[in-house]
Amino acid sequence: MNTRAIETEYRLSHWMGIIRERKNSGLSVKSFCEKAGIQKSLYYYWQRKLREGACEELVKYQSRAVGLAPTGFAEVRLTAQPSSPPMDAAIQSHVCIEAAGVRIMADSAYPVDKLAALMGEVARPC
Repeated sequence: MNTRAIETEYRLSHWMGIIRERKNSGLSVKSFCEKAGIQKSLYYYWQRKLREGACEELVKYQSRAVGLAPTGFAEVRLTAQPSSPPMDAAIQSHVCIEAAGVRIMADSAYPVDKLAALMGEVARPC
């Protein structure tokens, strides 16, 4: 790593601390900057730089991530609920998956790869 890259990392780290401190203070950006003796434009400049860097890292991470869920949409088939099958039959004929506060019920014959893709989409952060 060269000197310029180290300097940039240091500045980003420094401003990340300042921005975190402002957020934790509960003050508005204007009030915080006045109190800390920071120019508002400088604060917003580094906030933008940090956000851009975070977005770039997220794109890199997502392009490297190997998971069960492909990007895009996953097919979901809705089936009619049986009237009231015996408990053993219901357990054998349906799969119930809960994750991230979402419950998915599917016929046990539904393809596992499609269920995995659907769960990956549900569990993926915004």
